Amino acid sequence: MALFSFFGRGNRTPDYPTDVVTYGDNEQIKFTFFKHASFCITYGDCFEQHHIYIDPVAEYAEYAHLPKADAVLISHSHYDHFDRTAVDDVTTRKSVIICDKTTAEAFDGEPVVMTPGMKTQLDGGIVIEAVAAYNTSEGHTDFHPKAREDNGYIIRLEGLNIYVAGDTEPTEEMLALKGIDIAFLPVNQPYTMTVDQAVEAIKAIKPRIFYPYHYGEVDEKTDIERLKRELDGVTDVRVFPME
Repeated sequence: MALFSFFGRGNRTPDYPTDVVTYGDNEQIKFTFFKHASFCITYGDCFEQHHIYIDPVAEYAEYAHLPKADAVLISHSHYDHFDRTAVDDVTTRKSVIICDKTTAEAFDGEPVVMTPGMKTQLDGGIVIEAVAAYNTSEGHTDFHPKAREDNGYIIRLEGLNIYVAGDTEPTEEMLALKGIDIAFLPVNQPYTMTVDQAVEAIKAIKPRIFYPYHYGEVDEKTDIERLKRELDGVTDVRVFPME
């Protein structure tokens, strides 16, 4: 059986758009989109659902009223990716917090600290792998320096490989990735990727589905329509409001 038997659209909640992907043996995973780089991955069945939150920020969602996290992944310490209030609102003592070494300084020994190349395993056999995230273009390297060791993450979940790139441009580490099913890449100038860079990265990674994220909120607007045109026939580009 093909990995994805069909692509299903999820029902929208009253507050946040969602998308559902059906894969494998009729299994489903849901993405709930909040804003900017903040979203949630929900998996499991109707009897037991699990939630992984990516870069929660209190301004972007009412986290205290959302399902509690099994895990929270924080890519780096910038204010639009890390907000301790949002993390506290969505977690319990059982929640696992995974973050980069700079963000870890804001916690009191609670998080699992990962640097690029490291792996850790959650309950249920979910594997989280940290991938280097940094700028490469001249004049932009101070935005996200390689030496700071910010993270993107691969979430290896029930036969599905989801890559959340964090704030980065195309890097050697990214372009070498294989077996990615779903990719979230930032397309926000001048801090992350240009449209051309995102096209380059997607053509190298070859995911089945590509969600552009982390765009908008700056003067230079991302040409999402051109991004879709450039990747027509390459991957399934799914655009949800993240501005």
